[in-house]
Amino acid sequence: MRASRGGEHVSGAERIVSESAVPRTLASLAKRALTHSKGKPDFINLKVEEPGEVVRLAALPVTTNATSSAEEGRRLFAELLSAAGVSRAEEIMGMFSGSYSMRGAMLVDADTLERLEPDRARGVRATRMDSDSPCGDVSGKNHFAEALVLATKVANAPGIVGEICVSDDPDYVTGYVASKGLGYQRVTVVKEMGDPRGGRIFLYRGPRERVAETIRFLERQTVLVEVPQPSPAAGRTLSGDLSADLAEIESAGLSRRCRVLASETGPTAVVDGEELVVLSSNDYLDLARDERVVQAAANAVRRWGAGTGGSRLTTGTQPPHVALERRIAEFKRVEAAVLYATGYMANVGVLTALAGKGDVVLSDELNHASIIDGCRLSGAEVLVYRHADMDDLRGKLAECSGFRRRIAVSDGVFSMDGDLLDLPSFLEVCRAGGAYSVVDEAHATGVVGATGRGLAERFGCASPDVVVGTLSKALGSDGGFACGSAVLSEYLRNKSRPFIFSTAPGCGAVAAADAALAVLEAEPWRVERLRENVAFFAGELSRRGVSVAASESAILPIAVGDERRAVAASEELRRRGFLVPAIRYPTVAKGAARLRAAVMSSHDRLCLSAAAAAVAEALVVGEA
Repeated sequence: MRASRGGEHVSGAERIVSESAVPRTLASLAKRALTHSKGKPDFINLKVEEPGEVVRLAALPVTTNATSSAEEGRRLFAELLSAAGVSRAEEIMGMFSGSYSMRGAMLVDADTLERLEPDRARGVRATRMDSDSPCGDVSGKNHFAEALVLATKVANAPGIVGEICVSDDPDYVTGYVASKGLGYQRVTVVKEMGDPRGGRIFLYRGPRERVAETIRFLERQTVLVEVPQPSPAAGRTLSGDLSADLAEIESAGLSRRCRVLASETGPTAVVDGEELVVLSSNDYLDLARDERVVQAAANAVRRWGAGTGGSRLTTGTQPPHVALERRIAEFKRVEAAVLYATGYMANVGVLTALAGKGDVVLSDELNHASIIDGCRLSGAEVLVYRHADMDDLRGKLAECSGFRRRIAVSDGVFSMDGDLLDLPSFLEVCRAGGAYSVVDEAHATGVVGATGRGLAERFGCASPDVVVGTLSKALGSDGGFACGSAVLSEYLRNKSRPFIFSTAPGCGAVAAADAALAVLEAEPWRVERLRENVAFFAGELSRRGVSVAASESAILPIAVGDERRAVAASEELRRRGFLVPAIRYPTVAKGAARLRAAVMSSHDRLCLSAAAAAVAEALVVGEA
């Protein structure tokens, strides 16, 4: 399979399979091409050939070399080439960038550095190879396994004394140096995360008349590589493998850690021993510490115990669960609701119950990870449409004839940008295209609409077929829900695996969410106060020269761009007493890093004004 866009290579792969597996493998390869991190191709070429004579080769032995930066990784590349007997390693590394634009690899004389490939634009392509492991679903990419197969074939080609390779996948920063003597030397970091540049060089030593034989082996000889299953006895350990992966994460500046809040949540908190103004909490209405909510949780624990002891269909349904499902349905103005242990499980549970093989799910490209995972786990065909682009959704729905069920799914409030789904347009496109609508209102419940009931209230329109939500944000508790018709709720109780096979949420959290909804219904001024605070903070930022878009949600993204600058600005804000996280790749696109501020109804104006001033100053510091 080869896929391209505008003539530029996007994805390529091949498999050696039995005749009966050909249709399944072709479908998986096409799916892989359509979901590549480099973008959607406009051309896919699928070709089936008889393999001919098959040569079996033992996989090269693997060594992992942990590096902390791209510069260190490139230096190690040169050292490994020298160890392979290549005397002009530094000069070869200097040639490497010339391979980035080639479809294949450079073929270079290891001693004279003469280019030997017949077509310098195309290069030499190592093809017709696979591992002896069962192929299964090949729609995903296992960089390491596929690279090991290729490196093994190349190392066994006549006259080849070494190879260097960096993947062109922007999400993969690991590369390798390989030869029969060195084996497969994996180097964990050889480029920056998000960098789409990659290439490879094959190093040849021998008479010129044998170059054609080398190219024939690389391009035409079918090879099956016998890859041993890794085991501790082979010198590998799980901790060693994971440490190498962690080194990649750390070197790319993407390492995460948990902050410890040594106080209750609120507009201020003690974070890692420092008292900070918190502009990152999803407890938008400050209900997690409301005395009525806390007391309801305490009373429920005393009455019903700390845990439920079973799933909802065995011993896990107690009166507080039934009461909360009824209140959620009334609050959302639908017939019925179903509780889940988390909002994440609610999205996964809904999508895997409603969609399966023979169905298609159309998902906004900026949907939350829980929606993405639900789509993947459903087994349905998944089409991703451009963010908030109803014309693109309409066009893709028009291409979806022949599917049993069509489902369109979107966030109601997008968690990184804070923008709202145009619900009336979304519902109209779904109706016209014969699709059922699913909307996740995790960041909309308690926030959007005059009384916090969500997008249907905000736009004065009908509700989607399914509304998913969480109890852990504006309602200040834990858990998730899905609501809609009574038939939907009954269906989910019978078909949704996260509901069926998870222990029911404890009654303390359930009663807290019930009480929070009661407070919200009695005190809708909290929603209005939140809206006023968001507008005030946005105005204060703008007054200080910080560009920020108006928001109808509680989320205000402050565009920075550069990842390091965003991290530096966030750290400077922490030093000034404000907790405002930096959001960066891969959560958002490379070069689209931002500070993500989340406002609460209980933030006071002096605090927000001081925070805006600190943001403006921190951005200047981060730029230095």
